[in-house]
Amino acid sequence: MKIDLTTRIKTLTLKNPITVASGTFGTTDEYAGYVDYKKLGAIITKTITVKPRAGNPMPRICETAAGMLNAIGLQNKGLEDFLEHKIPYFKKLGVPLIVSIAGETTEEFAKLAKAFEGQRDVVNALEINLSCPNVEAGGVNFMKKQERILEAVKAVHDGTRLLTFAKLSPELGDVLAIAEQILKQGVDGLSVINTLRGMAVNIGSRRSKLAKDFGGLSGPAIKPVALRYVYQVKKEFQVPVIASGGISSVKDALEFLIVGADLLAVGTANFVEPAATREILNGIEAFCRRERLKSLDELRGSYKPAEEKGSGCKS
Repeated sequence: MKIDLTTRIKTLTLKNPITVASGTFGTTDEYAGYVDYKKLGAIITKTITVKPRAGNPMPRICETAAGMLNAIGLQNKGLEDFLEHKIPYFKKLGVPLIVSIAGETTEEFAKLAKAFEGQRDVVNALEINLSCPNVEAGGVNFMKKQERILEAVKAVHDGTRLLTFAKLSPELGDVLAIAEQILKQGVDGLSVINTLRGMAVNIGSRRSKLAKDFGGLSGPAIKPVALRYVYQVKKEFQVPVIASGGISSVKDALEFLIVGADLLAVGTANFVEPAATREILNGIEAFCRRERLKSLDELRGSYKPAEEKGSGCKS
């Protein structure tokens, strides 16, 4: 039995709900030997900034008991390089492309939006990174103030007709309150959640295991938090949601689909198993076949809240 995994997000139609979290899948063909890119529903790029960024000093990645800490700092070669060298590759690839963007000022967000508006034949959507916890000039320290968050989002929305997703993290504060205000600026959906700020200490040196004190925690450790927020955001606002945060197995993916996620962004799992996206996609299809589900729409959003009769935990 053929399973219909088609995922529709407003004007965008994807063959399936599997994508990759920004910054975890290289910049072009690094994973080509492990994954057939054309089988992915979409690709989300590493976050692009107007100017090149060297990122934070080494060491900037550290394994934890249930995931990893990273303090990469949005390292990238900048907008001009991306347009010149990466866009042609993605154009030939033909896979729906979501470009992650971040700016240090409202003007930079506007410039990025305008630039990618001019690439509508290749780029399908923008993910507005409002929540990277590893950047000082931009990222959280700049974006903490709600007024500036809203200004940045509005600048992107006003500068493009592309679909736009605002990427949020609990590091920004009350996710639901911020999401409500952001959605009023006209974005099409939300990306939930980014990493959570954490730290790891070398007990010998009494110093951080990273060059910085803190890094972004990702992987299985944050999955319950991510699952909760995806469910709450979807229930509260009924908008398209890109889910990320600890999606490491088909079971994880199914849980996020059940609570309503539209796209599943696989991140840290790519470092552990480069073929993770393929395995998760195959697993979703196999589950639907076992459950005799003809379409993914029969599964998505099927969660039964605990307050309903016959649901919830038993003591």
